[in-house]
Amino acid sequence: MSWFSGQSQAVIFIRTGDRKGAGTNANVTLILHDESGNKSQHIQLDKWFRDDLERGAEDEYQVTGLPEGFGEIKKIELCRDNYGLASNWHVDLIRIDDHRSGEKKAISFPLQRWIKADKKYIFEEFDSKLPQHDQYTSERKAVLDEAKRLYELVQKVGDSPAQVKNMPDDESFSEDYKFDLAAMKIALIAETKLISLTTIFDGWDSLEDIEAIYQFDLEKPSTIGKWKDDVWFGSQRLNGCNPGLLTLCTEIPSKFGVTDEHVRPFLEGLTINGAIAAKRLFMVDLKILENLPCVENFQVCAPIALFFVNNNDNLVPVAIQLQQHKGPKNPIFLPSDPEYTWLIAKMWYNNADASFHQSCTHLGFTHLMMEGIAVAMHRNLAPSHPMFRLLSSHFLYLIAINTRGLGMLVSEGGWVDKTMTIGRKGMFELIRRGLCEWRLDVDGTLPNQLKARGVDSDGILPTYYYKEDSLPIYYAIKKYVTAIVNIYYDSDEVLKNDHEMQNFGQELVKSKKDGVGLLGVYGSGSFTKRSDLILTLTAFIFTCSVSHAAANFSQYEEYAFPPNYPAKLKGVPPKDKSPLEYKDVMDILADKSTTLDIIVVTKLLSTRPRTTNALAFRQNSNS
Repeated sequence: MSWFSGQSQAVIFIRTGDRKGAGTNANVTLILHDESGNKSQHIQLDKWFRDDLERGAEDEYQVTGLPEGFGEIKKIELCRDNYGLASNWHVDLIRIDDHRSGEKKAISFPLQRWIKADKKYIFEEFDSKLPQHDQYTSERKAVLDEAKRLYELVQKVGDSPAQVKNMPDDESFSEDYKFDLAAMKIALIAETKLISLTTIFDGWDSLEDIEAIYQFDLEKPSTIGKWKDDVWFGSQRLNGCNPGLLTLCTEIPSKFGVTDEHVRPFLEGLTINGAIAAKRLFMVDLKILENLPCVENFQVCAPIALFFVNNNDNLVPVAIQLQQHKGPKNPIFLPSDPEYTWLIAKMWYNNADASFHQSCTHLGFTHLMMEGIAVAMHRNLAPSHPMFRLLSSHFLYLIAINTRGLGMLVSEGGWVDKTMTIGRKGMFELIRRGLCEWRLDVDGTLPNQLKARGVDSDGILPTYYYKEDSLPIYYAIKKYVTAIVNIYYDSDEVLKNDHEMQNFGQELVKSKKDGVGLLGVYGSGSFTKRSDLILTLTAFIFTCSVSHAAANFSQYEEYAFPPNYPAKLKGVPPKDKSPLEYKDVMDILADKSTTLDIIVVTKLLSTRPRTTNALAFRQNSNS
């Protein structure tokens, strides 16, 4: 009987990787192993008159002729030759659907690796083992040696986060992802060019001029109708794209010139001390922006702002000081000031907030810092390591996005220099400052971060919806990570003996000159307790998913209407409380071309490509 004749006993499903050079023209053979060590015949993975095993393709092969008594399939043996011009092959998944019993039983081998020529590979079901339990130690070491060669850690810009020296081909975007991005970008650029032609002047005469640019796929942001409102300004601190700065006020710093006389009309009968005792007074201090480099002829503030939870449970601003140290040229701006004086003070505050958001909250903490962790993972954990499998999907396209972002958006003369007050020099300096303070055990661990800011108590900040939504997700992630960790490490001793995980931990805490330079890693990078590993992995996943989503996907809504959350303001921050006018608002706004640049990029960043999956996405059982 021919191998492919007769009744099908099983189906081999193969998904080739969607990455550069993944498809193969080589001759590929597969052998099935059962639990007793019995082997099937060589199965040639080839379909006549079809170009199979191509990049991103899914192929099926019928299995017949398994000998009687062949047991449950537990392993596969895989080999290819060097035939053809394109013989390299990257396999995402091999699944055997065994239906000999009358019911389908799926045996999965999530390989996610390159198959080299003339080399025999043996994979067990799920291909997930700790190094001390893996009998194929030399093969495992060879994979890690190659990863260390491909994934070198370097600092690319001064004292910046550690990143990969050169992006490996494996980190490239899939073809579908690239197509999604390119199609959207082309459409948006075409639309903004048409808008530029239909709105003749580059400056703004009125806010209505700005509203006229929202056409085609550029929908009107809802902030147009509420950006002046103090309740909205307070809500931005809680539920906007930068929701992690507000702290409970326990005292007024000596550098902050606010007094009871200033804020008495806004505290609903309370004094400052009374509002502090009632836990209704909150503050943001952006001292990290002091003396920050900016684009030539532009300035950024380093403000302090005081907020109060009123009887309607809304957080509202009650005082803003635009620079760090009180003085006659650094007044306290109040809601009772002339309308446009107060409004412009809030705009300058938001410009500072936006500078921190783009530099630290978004790029620094959820992109660049996470890249260093992803690189360390590749260098120290073999692809079959269970914790590699746990983490790797959360780093999907991260290195490619960072490489493209730094090359196009944060390059000299690029988007950041054109559209942000601080420019790339200020951005990198702000990232450097931020990383000197950021700790995984505080800032990367949501319950600890909320506690450190004094906003963790139930009932405090009733409209802090980010906290209400993100905390349950944090604990769900932690519960899942705990289950996975405890499956593979049934004792702390097993964890201590995992040399790959210990090497990973040590590279995380080494200085950025020869490691990641991450502060506050649980166990100081020596994972001797499962609880430390659980908290560390939970923080990584939460940062790449929830923290990034909060910082990224609301960008268009926040930035697209410039007065709401201005990335760039012209002129100088006010140094007195002279009455200002509507014209003064228009004079400090970025011009039309800059605004359109902001709109296009934030629209692209805020749109999730259809080829990526949301957290907790459950893949179809057929794939």
